Amino acid sequence: MADKTPHTLPRKSATFDDYTMSEIRRAAATGIYDIRGGGAKRKVPNFDDLLFLGASMSRYPLEGYREACGTNVTLGDRFASKPIELDIPITIAGMSFGSLSAQAKEALGRGASIAGTSTTTGDGGMTPEERGQSKMLVYQYLPSRYGMNPDDLRKADAIEIVVGQGAKPGGGGMLLGQKISERVAEMRDLPMGIDQRSACRHPDWTGPDDLEIKIQELREITNWEKPIYIKIGGARPYYDTALSIKAGADVIVLDGMQGGTAATQEVFIEHVGMPTLACIRPAVQALQDMDMHRKVQLIVSGGIRNGADVAKALALGADAVSIGTAALIALGDNDPALEAEYNKLGTTAGAYDDWQEGLDPAGISTQDPELSKRLDPVAGGRRLANYLKVMALEAQTIARACGKSHVHNLEPEDLVSLTIEAAAMAQVPLAGTDWIPGKNMS
Repeated sequence: MADKTPHTLPRKSATFDDYTMSEIRRAAATGIYDIRGGGAKRKVPNFDDLLFLGASMSRYPLEGYREACGTNVTLGDRFASKPIELDIPITIAGMSFGSLSAQAKEALGRGASIAGTSTTTGDGGMTPEERGQSKMLVYQYLPSRYGMNPDDLRKADAIEIVVGQGAKPGGGGMLLGQKISERVAEMRDLPMGIDQRSACRHPDWTGPDDLEIKIQELREITNWEKPIYIKIGGARPYYDTALSIKAGADVIVLDGMQGGTAATQEVFIEHVGMPTLACIRPAVQALQDMDMHRKVQLIVSGGIRNGADVAKALALGADAVSIGTAALIALGDNDPALEAEYNKLGTTAGAYDDWQEGLDPAGISTQDPELSKRLDPVAGGRRLANYLKVMALEAQTIARACGKSHVHNLEPEDLVSLTIEAAAMAQVPLAGTDWIPGKNMS
């Protein structure tokens, strides 16, 4: 007789899932840690866990086509004689030439200029294409000092001192040899084709007192015209924000763990730092405690995708946001139309994060001249401008629905949370209650 004993379905471990086991096998076979680009892939509390309370009886909404709702923002008017004036509260984050192609950098500048906002150089210096097409360009000043010179500092419209990055707070930058072309090598004063790993901290200061001196030097070099930003990774946002204010920053850029990177260790991306949502309120609290909220501007980055995310960040106290990964997608990265070519690289369009390999079929995260030609900077700039316009309109629409005549008038009172975790992080009530976890325990 056949055995008719019922069999249970095989059950896989939640702890040792397929990806975890594949990583163990890869580590065992190679003896090296995994390097990749992009941002955190694990699910963490984020802006989707928040909802706006639109106006109804107790609040008065604005009519979309009749009543104005402002989106402009001024950045860096604490000390600088020439602050940055933006039409929209959405900026383009620092992504280097080297990490990205010259065509991609040009496209970012074109798109930002059309939309009335700024773009940022990233590590490795300023390219003529980027400066030429960027109406407002922020120059990143990193520990590596690659490509840094006083002339480019003076050509910039603002200077961003990078202390940390959300994808790798406490870690330095990486650019693998296959992306160090002749031009990149010349700009960075590096040998061609050799892996580059930049320092995790600045070589000429060790704390806020030294940083204050460095900021004074940069102000003298640029005749006190340029706003000085300080970029911090989302790790200890209250204290890092307070120390940045003490050092003399005009603007603070706060980058959460959903922020991307060109290349770093996988273990950094997934296990170091805090979600963007958890970083904003401590930073705002530090600004408020020092009577500097809205006087020193706060730019939030890390996983910003749409106008709702923008509006929520502003409601929690930010002055503006910055986008990186989303901007590359707008240019054409991870496009399903290139799925066959991504498959040849052993990946898929939606999961492609091997930017460090320099083989991007979209021509964006590459130094290969043939691949780079695939990106038309003019067309890419138009796509980015369209995307920025939609984001700004979405944020504006939400602000009007909440009865606000400017997007900066959005406030925590306009928000509720769908989860206890997000309510605690954003310090807004759980939907349907007046309970803010950790704040009011009654």
